[in-house]
Amino acid sequence: MSYDPPRPVGRLLLTPEDREAPARVRRLRRLGLGERPEPSLDTFANHLAGYAQAPYAMVNFLVENGQFFAGLHVPEVAPVTRGDGSIPEYGRVQPRDHGFCPHVVVRRKALVLEDVRDYPRFAGNPVVDEFGIRSYLGAPLIDSTGTVLGTVAAADVRPRTWGRAGLETIKSTAADLVRRLERSAEDGLPP
Repeated sequence: MSYDPPRPVGRLLLTPEDREAPARVRRLRRLGLGERPEPSLDTFANHLAGYAQAPYAMVNFLVENGQFFAGLHVPEVAPVTRGDGSIPEYGRVQPRDHGFCPHVVVRRKALVLEDVRDYPRFAGNPVVDEFGIRSYLGAPLIDSTGTVLGTVAAADVRPRTWGRAGLETIKSTAADLVRRLERSAEDGLPP
């Protein structure tokens, strides 16, 4: 197995080292997750986007060579255009150094960024320029074995005050989804 090492920029480590990656990949395989889009997880992401009133929402698993969005909600019309006038292309795979979910996984706790530009560590992340992400709310998916499988997250193209309510909601949403994923795996059903 190969894993992307963290990339230092000056003294700033943009993507944290993920020492639990091999165990996570094995656990995801046992649960049958992280290899294909899951319609039920897309539905989950759609509901999360509506609830958070955010253009982006995802169920993200950190896999061997990056990130995989097994559940994804993106806007029908891109909310931002790039400097050259083009619009971003959305996909289900993203490098590990893109976005904020890898930080949530390594920290093993929720992350609230009301305006990513306020945090030098996050302001230079590629998703800021590529997709115009300005705020992020994410929580880890920690299963009953203690493995962090990935995240649930919402993101917006404008600064947001997610507040304590947003934090508590994303954390409870993550816990509920983990219970559902494990129950489905036990029953041999899709998530």
